[in-house]
Amino acid sequence: MKYVSFEISGVPAWGRIDGEKVEQLGEPGTRWPDLKSYLTDQTPADLKPLGVHDLSEVTLLPVIPKPDLIAMAAVNYRKGDAPTDKEPPFPVLFLRLSSSQIGHEAPLIKPASSQKLDFEGELAVIIGKGGRHIPKDRAYDHVAGYSIYNDGSVRDWQKHSHQFTPGKNFVGTGAFGPWMVTPDDLPPLEQGIALRTRVNGVEKQSTDTSKMIFDVPYLINYVSTFAPLVPGDVIVTGTCSGFGSTRTPPEFLREGDVVEVEIEGIGVLRNAVQKERVAVEAV
Repeated sequence: MKYVSFEISGVPAWGRIDGEKVEQLGEPGTRWPDLKSYLTDQTPADLKPLGVHDLSEVTLLPVIPKPDLIAMAAVNYRKGDAPTDKEPPFPVLFLRLSSSQIGHEAPLIKPASSQKLDFEGELAVIIGKGGRHIPKDRAYDHVAGYSIYNDGSVRDWQKHSHQFTPGKNFVGTGAFGPWMVTPDDLPPLEQGIALRTRVNGVEKQSTDTSKMIFDVPYLINYVSTFAPLVPGDVIVTGTCSGFGSTRTPPEFLREGDVVEVEIEGIGVLRNAVQKERVAVEAV
């Protein structure tokens, strides 16, 4: 099953994908106004469509537009099959703000204050059942589904200090979509689900989920040890080698570039790069 958050005629809504159609299941004012509220309810119910739309008629939003928590793992893939002594003893984690997120086909914003916008294709895990101190052997029971993330990173701001926060939270840099696929529609991650990132059609990153240093059960256990997880939270599982700043010479994104992250069994997340139009904004 594929669930999606979208906007139709300016109204945010959510639903499920049926071929090239979207069955709308909620909107503001209904029992489940958004996908996060449906995951939170935990009450089995017969979901009756409020309407059906062509995919081409809707604007896709981030799968979970406003998660309580977005925990991001840094790097997290080995190049070969075997562990090495260079692997970190614990995952490197940072947090992303929901206000930095965009959906499928939305512009990926290149900040006016930097020339070093980078791409990172990653697997996103959406939490369906909350908990604290979740054991690894029960971690998959807490997963509602999987999606795709492009952790757009502003490298010079990321490296202002040893803290990642500024470079990982520019507006319009966290692409999340196009939809959430439930676990029953995917093979076990340990078997190796392919992940690829392309820029303008040229492959830049390629790996599979069997090469994770810290797998999904480990990350769920680790994050839930210091923070209670709730439905709709997102854990983004890290990237592999090949992103722009590690290439020789470095390759940073320019206006008009198109970034595609493809994960086997989920789909393709696509975003074109757009230069930031600077204006003083009232808050």
